[in-house]
Amino acid sequence: MAEHPIQGMMGVTIDKIREMVDTSTIIGDPIHPDEKTTIIPVSKVTFGFASGGSDVGPQSSKQMFGGGSGAGVSVTPVAFLVIADGNVRTVQLIDKVTAVDNVVASLPELVDKVTALIKKEKPAPAQDNKE
Repeated sequence: MAEHPIQGMMGVTIDKIREMVDTSTIIGDPIHPDEKTTIIPVSKVTFGFASGGSDVGPQSSKQMFGGGSGAGVSVTPVAFLVIADGNVRTVQLIDKVTAVDNVVASLPELVDKVTALIKKEKPAPAQDNKE
């Protein structure tokens, strides 16, 4: 069975969305303003997609199709992760706070606590007391 024209339109539109939006769009490339500092941008990506079409009725002697598709993408910077001197902190860029924003904001503190816990649990190296 031959591919319907709307399948081709949808496929091209979805491929173009994939080209625009990937993980590096959400978690950006690290920026190194100096040797001790790394800044990682974090963005929110939203997109919409629509397509539709219509075949001409059976009274026509030709197979005719009319249709269209489209998509929209929005990329909004929401925060920066700043890593400096072994510490991680979040710089929020948006006022509207959601549950996801709270999770992103608490990640550096969680990482610091887990790191401290791991360091605390490591056994101290054995020392020989030969005097």
